[in-house]
Amino acid sequence: MSLNQQKFTLFGQDPEILKAVFANVVSWIVTNFFPTYLPKLLPPCPQEDKRILSNAGTDERTKCISIGRAGGAEQLRLIRLKEGIMTLGYNLRHFCKAPFTTKILNDEDIPLDCVVLKNECFSVNYADCTIRWGLYESALRFVGWPIVPGFDVAGKIESIPTTDEKNEFEVGDEVFGCTLFGAYSNRILVPKIQLRKIPKGISVEQAAAIPAVSLTALYALCLAGYFPSGFNYSNKSILIHSAAGGVGSMLVQMSKILGLHPIVGVVGSSSKVETAKALGCDVVIDKSVEDLWAKAEEVAPGGYKTIMDANGVSTLQQSYDHLAATGRLVVFGFHSNLPMGKDSLNPLEWLKMAKKMDKMPAFDPMNLTVDNKSVLGFNLSFFADEREVVGDLFDQICTWLEEGRLRPPNVATFDMEDIADAHALIQSGSSVGKIVIKC
Repeated sequence: MSLNQQKFTLFGQDPEILKAVFANVVSWIVTNFFPTYLPKLLPPCPQEDKRILSNAGTDERTKCISIGRAGGAEQLRLIRLKEGIMTLGYNLRHFCKAPFTTKILNDEDIPLDCVVLKNECFSVNYADCTIRWGLYESALRFVGWPIVPGFDVAGKIESIPTTDEKNEFEVGDEVFGCTLFGAYSNRILVPKIQLRKIPKGISVEQAAAIPAVSLTALYALCLAGYFPSGFNYSNKSILIHSAAGGVGSMLVQMSKILGLHPIVGVVGSSSKVETAKALGCDVVIDKSVEDLWAKAEEVAPGGYKTIMDANGVSTLQQSYDHLAATGRLVVFGFHSNLPMGKDSLNPLEWLKMAKKMDKMPAFDPMNLTVDNKSVLGFNLSFFADEREVVGDLFDQICTWLEEGRLRPPNVATFDMEDIADAHALIQSGSSVGKIVIKC
């Protein structure tokens, strides 16, 4: 689509969003009033192998979580794929369309720049719930339905191309990394540039919790001007929303490494205060018992050089207002725009989301100039063509891990069969650290 081309809309909305609204409402109605009809909401997957093998202990078929259409937790289907088929990210579309490969029966079938990963663990991110609801732009644009969600992987190299002469990896190497969707699987085709060997002292479960949140945190600090080497501003204060969460925990530690001060972490409950302090926050604001912005002003009366905000409508305007001159607001999520603690979205939830969207702040370019402030946003799921950038960031993260300066997030583990429970936990807003699924 050219820059001058307008995207087609229906009733002023993206048609894909309207489809998602309809699909989620149907899921909610059937789940609550006609639960026996839930199986009818599951679209068939042509790549699924429904055979029940007599010797299940040696079943080598790829096992993955597939989502057939927008909806509730009923769409999280644990399936087996036909022989030779595995999952892959959308940035391998030159090889085949995501989420499933064509048959790879021999090492000669593996693209030269890729390896086959026997995935042992993957993490769950809030974005995965958004994908399931049909509200994640990059998933709709580059994959569609069905989709195998997930970004973080950790496991062992199972196969490498027979023509690979560079030998970055060998079969059996323990690695971790990321894929642009397709991680909810125990066998994945992954570009080598997206993988690194797991540092010593880090378990496979911890490794699976690191890539997406750490890459998000470090790129956010790049936009803020602190990495790789920023200007030496006299004001080095930073306020981090959701400081005990996955990205927040990384932002706090990296801010400490980069010499920022004071590091002010915001948490949503008293149970997360000690976690945020242990990560390295100089001040922790528990917004469940104290006024967030009154306390923020007390700590930094002149405003903050940087505010990291993934909340969305609930804090964006106030975050901007509390920037100092030359301050930067870095936006990488909109959690408060979306319902917390909800599985399938009923009609009332959609109306609430529409109302919140109407209240989203608008930042006038003239005001940005006069205020001497910046608002920056990003989403790493669109970084398919920026492999070198992501690779450089990943190398720095691995260095900090090896030096012991960066610690993995706290991890809560689930089995693949319990993926719906994992989604329910992250949707509740009460999780601390990261949720990891063992394959």
